[in-house]
Amino acid sequence: PVDAIAWEDLAKSEQKITVSTVSRRYGKIITIVSGFDKSIDLKHTAKSLKEALACGGTVKDGAIELQGNHQKQVRRVLVKLGFPSESIND
Repeated sequence: PVDAIAWEDLAKSEQKITVSTVSRRYGKIITIVSGFDKSIDLKHTAKSLKEALACGGTVKDGAIELQGNHQKQVRRVLVKLGFPSESIND
């Protein structure tokens, strides 16, 4: 179990995460968090982001889609989850 935690921390430090917003139907804005590796548990990360930002969302095509414009807050939450700040591009 200790080795698994060490590998997860190493995997988190090697990510190149991109945060962007896209306008969808009827002018609704969604925030897309992409660039995750296969070694990251996207469902757990998405759940943590949704809880911290009080919004809905889903995991699609290796990216996390959050309902609403959360581009400014996502970096803070990802850093709390253990991702390094310098690997997150806004």
